[in-house]
Amino acid sequence: MTEVSEKKDVQKLQRIVVDSLEDVKAQDIAVFNTEHLSALFERVIIASGTSNRQTKALAANVRDGVRDGGFGKPRIEGEENGEWIIVDCGSVVVHIMQPTIRQYYHLEEIWGDKPVRIKLGAPAPKQPVKVVEVQEPVAKKSAKAKTAAKTKAKSSTDKSKPSKSSGSARSAAAKKPASSAKAPAKKASSKAPVKKVIQPKAAAKKSTSAKSAVRKPRA
Repeated sequence: MTEVSEKKDVQKLQRIVVDSLEDVKAQDIAVFNTEHLSALFERVIIASGTSNRQTKALAANVRDGVRDGGFGKPRIEGEENGEWIIVDCGSVVVHIMQPTIRQYYHLEEIWGDKPVRIKLGAPAPKQPVKVVEVQEPVAKKSAKAKTAAKTKAKSSTDKSKPSKSSGSARSAAAKKPASSAKAPAKKASSKAPVKKVIQPKAAAKKSTSAKSAVRKPRA
């Protein structure tokens, strides 16, 4: 293996270890470069656990993460006590300690000459959106749309039907012209016979007077 590939493997391994520690809520994670201090390993990672149960869980999670990442199975020491557990991952050695033990031995003074900057606090995975929360507003909108459509349909049918007031007005308007048309016809029929009767009588009188005027000289 070349130096470049070895460095990549070390960086990948330290990333796996840090992620495994963060998954179980490890505290005060610190990474140090130890290439110039020892030829046996290249990184030392120190982390704290608040109880024996947490330190054991941290060690087990690191072991599983390293094994699943394609590296060899780590060797674990101190798991029975739980106050100070060492997980030997080959080029990376992990010290999982309780706070009092860590302050007492203070391994940072031994291995902490070259701290390694590494991004901590990986973002939590996004929670899936609940289907119920998305469908409730859509159902309400569809119900409102249905009610609005029903009201529009009712209003259109009401408009198409003729109202009683409009029908009475139309009937009254239709009746009025008929009565007005009939009135002049009655007047004309009543006046026409009078003229016809009067005119012949006047003509008859004139004719009789004329006849009488013609007959008188003969007597």
